[in-house]
Parts: sequence; structure tokens; C-alpha cells
Amino acid sequence: MTSQPASDGLFESYRRAEMLIARRRPLDALQALTPLLESQPDHASVQLLAGRAYLNSAQLQRAEQAFVRVLDLDPADHYARFALGKALHRQGRLGEAHAQLKMAAAMDPRPEYQEALGEVRARMAVEGAAQDPD
Repeated sequence: MTSQPASDGLFESYRRAEMLIARRRPLDALQALTPLLESQPDHASVQLLAGRAYLNSAQLQRAEQAFVRVLDLDPADHYARFALGKALHRQGRLGEAHAQLKMAAAMDPRPEYQEALGEVRARMAVEGAAQDPD
């Protein structure tokens, strides 16, 4: 009887984590990703999946770190910029969120990117109006 190569086990962990995120089980996904995060921390796809799991489990600073790492590895990843913008927005860091979402929307004008950008702009307008006593 032969054992699976280590890479097959890591691939299976990745696929399992994807499935768990799709089923809205981000904490279980992070558990499945642990071996990958330890053995392949510089793979953008691993960091991106971890970032999604962190974002979906409201671990916003960890999500931010994962998405920043993806962008260090691949600055042209428009989804990582979008997701980073969402994490920053949820932390109330509207200016930073706006910059990331604006770049994501410029790179790929998907409706969800445009919608997220509009939400941040609206919140910035409301907060700006609340600060203006006139």
C-alpha cells in the first residue's frame, strides 16, 4: 500500500477549505488551511483563501494581513484589492477602503466592486455631513 504524496494532501486541504467557505463555515475552512498556511505561506492562492475565511469569520485584521500579503505577491490581483477594501470598510477605515475599492473597480468593473465602492462613498458622505454642523 502506498501513501499519498504530500502535495496531494495539501491539494485536498485546499479543496476542502474552498468547499467549507462555500458552505459558510469559515472557521472550519481555516482549520483545513492550517497545513497549507504553514507549508506554503507565500502562495497567493492560499493567502487569498485564508483571507476570505478570516473576512467571513469577522477576523478583520487577519483578513487585512492576508489580502495585503496577496497584493505583495501579486499587485494586479483585483479580487484581493476588493476584499481588502471590504475588510477596511468593516473596520471603519473608509479612506483606505475607498482607495482599494476604487483600484479594484478600475482594474475590473464588476458590479460587486462598483456596489462596494458606492457603499463606501455613501458612508463617507453621511459621516462627512454628520461632522459638518451647517
